[in-house]
Amino acid sequence: MITNNQIRRLRKMKQQGKKLGISAVKAGMDEKTARKYLRLDKLPSEVKADHTWKTREDVFKDVWEEVKSKLELNHGLEAKTIFGYLQRKYPGKFKDGQLRTLQRRLKVWRATEGPSKEIFFEQKHEPGKLGESDFSSMNKVGISIGGVVFDHLIYHFVLSYSDWEMGNICFSESFESLSYGLQNALWKLGKVPKEHQTDRLSTAVHKNTHPDEFTRRYQALLDYYGIKGRKTNPASPHENGDIEQRHYRFKKALEQSLMLRGSCDFQSREEYADFLEKLFIQLNSGRQEKLKEELLVMKKLPSCKLDSFKRMRVKVSKGSSIRVNHNVYSVNSRLIGEQVKVKLYAEYLEIWYSQRCIERLPRLRGEGKHRINYRHIIEWLIRKPGAFENYKYREDLFPTSRFRIAYDYLKEKHTAGKAGKEYLKVLYLAFKEGEELVDDALLTLIENGVDISEDSVEAYIGKFRNEERVSRTEIEIDEVNLEIYDKLLDKREAV
Repeated sequence: MITNNQIRRLRKMKQQGKKLGISAVKAGMDEKTARKYLRLDKLPSEVKADHTWKTREDVFKDVWEEVKSKLELNHGLEAKTIFGYLQRKYPGKFKDGQLRTLQRRLKVWRATEGPSKEIFFEQKHEPGKLGESDFSSMNKVGISIGGVVFDHLIYHFVLSYSDWEMGNICFSESFESLSYGLQNALWKLGKVPKEHQTDRLSTAVHKNTHPDEFTRRYQALLDYYGIKGRKTNPASPHENGDIEQRHYRFKKALEQSLMLRGSCDFQSREEYADFLEKLFIQLNSGRQEKLKEELLVMKKLPSCKLDSFKRMRVKVSKGSSIRVNHNVYSVNSRLIGEQVKVKLYAEYLEIWYSQRCIERLPRLRGEGKHRINYRHIIEWLIRKPGAFENYKYREDLFPTSRFRIAYDYLKEKHTAGKAGKEYLKVLYLAFKEGEELVDDALLTLIENGVDISEDSVEAYIGKFRNEERVSRTEIEIDEVNLEIYDKLLDKREAV
């Protein structure tokens, strides 16, 4: 077969004045063939006929119309599904190895006769105009803190022109998380883009937050920074394509960095947050030129950040608790009947009374949950021990597993009322003497099989109050001697 390179060599030698016969021999072809290609003035690839004929019989010829009718009714049918249907309907006619042939036929049909595919129109981005943000779940990455799985989200912000990005840890798609994340990104950037695009924010508008209130708060945040808000159409994540793509690439970069680190476990949340910040700095290092173009046309930041919390005023109930965003929190019983101010942040809430912050509590995620601190109510519960057995939030009154074991032990030894009364005495000791000390006492009593009571716990506290206590949760395992397995291999038994 004559190649294009042979004809090019032939032409070159003819241009140099060589005779046809010599040129043909040096080009590796017959003189007659050389004359033909010089006359045509075309390369072999240009005169080669397109392959439009079939080299083997079409095994699906008889059933193709039936297959096509099914495809027209349901475009999503896969070749494997159709092939299985044909094998059942026409036993013995189609062999398993012919599946690949049907897959090729369906591929050609979809490209020539099938439905049109969605087109994605590449957008032109202007410097300093648009920033996009969204929340992304990090649960599949496998991050753990101190060996405990750390389920969390990342609020992710990106500039569409330069791809500069920033993110921070959060735990829910709440307005407080959005406000904190957006402001954190803007202050890291040092400037403000003209527009900010999000999805429909339907998740951030929780059932316990009226949509009108959310819209008002979000618009107030945008107005404060002088940003124009934009939203994508419903069920159209591709319209927020830049941030979606950055989600994917950021997670890939994070996974690679974790592989280099050799572990997904961190000693503390602060260590993990520092790791993320360094990763964002690394990712942004190659975007500085385009970022400079954006910073030149962006607006300045205001003088200070806007508060990233929700203000509420609630009344403390007779049960010494308050209800915040459909969750229940206990407060000190001295506040019963009083109005307190609550500042609800993304991860915690502050209780204010008489212009003073009197308590800071971790925020519960979701709704319909409760956090009752026994220290708030134990002084009155010890006076009304009968209320303990059927107390609605009784499970919150077991600070550790040892307290729960102690109560179960007392229930086996006494009646329910007597067990509750004795347990509350132990819990009151934790309030007075310290939870850690009483927890150690209970662990010692459980391990030694000693009766659990107020007196036995007090005896332990009195004995070990001034001595250094060793943590009982540390488990020591002797080093395994592998030589004993070698000795097993040396022993053989005759069968």
